[in-house]
Amino acid sequence: MNQQFRKLAELGAGDFDHIDGNLIDHLQGTQRLLSEWSASSVLLDAGLYHAAYGTAGFDESLVSTEQRDRISQIIGSDAEALVYLYCACDRDYFWPQFAVTANPEFKNRFTDQRLYLSAPQLRDFCELTVANEIEIAMDNPPFIKEHGESLYSTFVTMRQHLSEPANTAVQSVLGSCIA
Repeated sequence: MNQQFRKLAELGAGDFDHIDGNLIDHLQGTQRLLSEWSASSVLLDAGLYHAAYGTAGFDESLVSTEQRDRISQIIGSDAEALVYLYCACDRDYFWPQFAVTANPEFKNRFTDQRLYLSAPQLRDFCELTVANEIEIAMDNPPFIKEHGESLYSTFVTMRQHLSEPANTAVQSVLGSCIA
């Protein structure tokens, strides 16, 4: 067991319920998908900790945002910055913009700050977003029935920011949602 995973377990990720299991299994599954997609080490580390501060879709947090330095010491500052960005995203504000612009305005749900992400930030954010949702959707027909069409439509608008393996996974897992 590597140190990052051990620290994640110490934070109690295995004690949190998540769709179809516990949070730690979902975090590992997201990291595994990113690994299969040949993601960078920064993105892999962010994948393992992507819900550390809670998200717009998962309110519970392992640690508060005041403990960002602690997470940074475990996974590195670049991965932690991506984790914070992912957790801070106001999805209802940000996601719909992909349908109308290549450079959507990001809104931080913790601070209400609005900003534009750099191209690498946007690419990593989208890749992590898709990995998270695909991990949940795989082998989960009720989730796909409830959210598949909406997620597919959103991820198609993110296509230019995604790797080929991520785009392939969107088609494979969610493509049947579109009649």
